[in-house]
Amino acid sequence: MQLVLNGIDTFDWGKLKGKRVGIITNFSAINKNFEHILDVAAEENINVVKVFTPEHGLFGVADGKHIEDMIHPKYHYPVISLFGKRKKPDKELLEDLDVLIFDIQDVGLRYFTYIYTLAYTMETAAEVRVKFIVFDRINPLGRKVVGQRIPDDMNTFVGGYKLPLRYGLTIGELSLYYKNLLGLDIDLEISKLEGWSGETFSKTGLYWNLPSPNLPTYSSLLAYTGMVFLEGTDLSQGRGTTKPFEIIGAPWIDQDKLYEYLKEKHPEVYFRKRDFIPMYREYAGQVCHGIEFFPKEEDDFYSVAIDMLKYLKEYDEFKTTEHLDRLAGVKDFINNLDDYDLTPSKDFMEEAREVLLYGVSK
Repeated sequence: MQLVLNGIDTFDWGKLKGKRVGIITNFSAINKNFEHILDVAAEENINVVKVFTPEHGLFGVADGKHIEDMIHPKYHYPVISLFGKRKKPDKELLEDLDVLIFDIQDVGLRYFTYIYTLAYTMETAAEVRVKFIVFDRINPLGRKVVGQRIPDDMNTFVGGYKLPLRYGLTIGELSLYYKNLLGLDIDLEISKLEGWSGETFSKTGLYWNLPSPNLPTYSSLLAYTGMVFLEGTDLSQGRGTTKPFEIIGAPWIDQDKLYEYLKEKHPEVYFRKRDFIPMYREYAGQVCHGIEFFPKEEDDFYSVAIDMLKYLKEYDEFKTTEHLDRLAGVKDFINNLDDYDLTPSKDFMEEAREVLLYGVSK
């Protein structure tokens, strides 16, 4: 396998000498030597004025939990949360900067909040004329596009900017897409990858770079592609276990019937009946009956999740929330499952081709 270098490894740090620098980042921003971007910046004597962090903060707190501003424990500069009282930086927060760097590992899915932190910070940077540099990283799901674009009237922090469910772009390419879509007048630079042509993570030879606390493995990401829909229900998605999104269940499910139903619908998917006890989150400390999946890259977890929703509707105990609609990008999604279109959006794919930096893997 060819060595893949991320944008942090190909960047010329000399460009930042004498500049006032802000960095949008979290725990995933490491180089080929496993050194974090803040440590690298310190070694390069870069004048880091402040740091901004997305959901999960700088160190990886639980999903959905609001993050407070803080002072960095080692370097003593302000760390400003973009997942708390603000999700978009005020112009005043960027006015003392010359350059703003974005370096966070993305997963290539519309529901991931980091990509909206990217869009929001780009919008503010354009307003105050701050140069914006994206340290690119691979899209672990590769180039495949799934689903239609989310409509404007469904825009939220887990779906927006006319994106399909799975968009097949790197974070650097996505920044170019945002620039085009929004017509941003921004000085945007991409520190490009080397040695990557659109391959999925399993074909790169890279280590798994944990993008968020509940995606500890590549397998969990493969399941998450569709099982994330169950966040909008009263099922356990395996949070509080060692296999989030790969284990799904609840105390009231008849797992034998669910197993037989899924076996008929998806004989190509590997799974087993599984009882489990979440340590926290939904049904913490209770025995849940459900399914454990063993994901493969070719599995269609979007369809698996939709079929599970169809089956679970028959239970009196089954409940959904508005979050399900936000994730799917469809109002009253639970009653419109049969009409959900997973085919790749043609107009999005045409726009995406304009921003490709690395071609398409064969």
